Amino acid sequence: MTELDPRSIAIDIAMAELSARAPIAAELAHLYAQAGFTLALVGGPVRDAILGRLGNDLDFTTNARPEDSKKILKKWADAIWDTGAAFGTIAAKVGEITVEVTTYRSESYDPDSRKPDVDFGDSIEGDLLRRDFTVNAMALELTTQPPTFIDLHDGISDLARKVLRTPGKATDSFSDDPLRMMRAARFAAQLNFEIDPEVATAMKEMANRITIISAERVRDEFTKIIMSNNPRLGLLILVESGLADLVLPELPKLRLEIDEHHHHKDVYEHTLTVLEQAIQHEDRLGGPNLVIRLAALLHDIGKPKTRELIPGGGVSFHHHEVVGSRMTKERLKALRFSNEIIADVTQLVFLHLRFHGYGSGEWTDSAVRRYVRDADHLLEHLHVLTRADCTTRNQRKAAALAASYDSLEKRIAELMAQEELNKIRPDLDGGAIMKILGISPSPLVGRAYQYLLDLRLDQGPLGDERATAELLKWWEANKNA
Repeated sequence: MTELDPRSIAIDIAMAELSARAPIAAELAHLYAQAGFTLALVGGPVRDAILGRLGNDLDFTTNARPEDSKKILKKWADAIWDTGAAFGTIAAKVGEITVEVTTYRSESYDPDSRKPDVDFGDSIEGDLLRRDFTVNAMALELTTQPPTFIDLHDGISDLARKVLRTPGKATDSFSDDPLRMMRAARFAAQLNFEIDPEVATAMKEMANRITIISAERVRDEFTKIIMSNNPRLGLLILVESGLADLVLPELPKLRLEIDEHHHHKDVYEHTLTVLEQAIQHEDRLGGPNLVIRLAALLHDIGKPKTRELIPGGGVSFHHHEVVGSRMTKERLKALRFSNEIIADVTQLVFLHLRFHGYGSGEWTDSAVRRYVRDADHLLEHLHVLTRADCTTRNQRKAAALAASYDSLEKRIAELMAQEELNKIRPDLDGGAIMKILGISPSPLVGRAYQYLLDLRLDQGPLGDERATAELLKWWEANKNA
């Protein structure tokens, strides 16, 4: 029996996937061939086509210069973008498919520069050698008949073994682009791959090189790690390599020393478990959700700073949610996350202990109203985070906490139906307050508004008549303050 050639199998699988998911690739290749150029599908799309998971983003490499690609794509695509032309890339969109066509190139970072030097090349061999990992250094040359599968660094074998290895020396690769160290963690998390020992060693030795990479690029890779199918694996790699000490130092600091006299949970392991459990509840949020994943990862980062040993044994972390919310804001700002994401994640970290402040579930209507009011548009996120934060192995305790939270959610639903809790406002607005008190806009109006809001939260709807009476009582006591 003839032994099957893995490369023949790979090209058959890739071509079948490409034909089924993106037949426009052959159409584009024909246009390049007509113009006298080569065109090859390259990198991640080749890997994903072989794995049967090809998406709508296709990467190509060519010997055509950017200006030539721009001319070809302009006649063919629905829209094009040339913002990456200086780096050899022209992007285009046809229907639901986005393509990026990049001229053969090599790039490297100066030791002290955040921007790569890019040189255009004339051969696909040189282009593939500069790729980050062998599984991303395979190409499918589409302008030959039949198409040619190019795998100069045995990426197909590494793909089969689920191993991340660099085409050349790992230290050279990471020197050229230090962000590739974070990509190793990302691909491991996304594909459930192992990292080659040489690569892992180079990451530890060269971790400090990540400091020359812009915060925006670091943020994007970190986001891909945390939004992967197995973020725990990616985060573990960041911590073990030393990269986390530089891009997310709060995470490794959660590995608090545990001694025989002062017992507490392993906060680091607890955090990773909370993240995994939050992901299990993401269907409540409509699917993978960056805000809840960040909140789960960062919810306890205030513990190392607030840790106190209790005489006789035990550990306390008083107000770690307050400290943690400030730290969360600082870290997410440093990573250049949007103001909206920063505000939402910070608020969730601040609120993550709120449920546990109400004992064993004796929730008054006032407490429920305040819980909903403080959570605001993040109420469903807070439900997910609070449930995920229960990592006890004591099944009886876990069941009691789950039942208590079930009761809270039921109470919220009941009051929501009665009072539209998410729209709670005082019975009198600012205009009515000024008219009743005969005052102009001033801080006093805000204080009066907050007083009526507190009454509304504590006692439910008051009605205009009673609200007016309460306002006048407050005014008598505070008008000269």
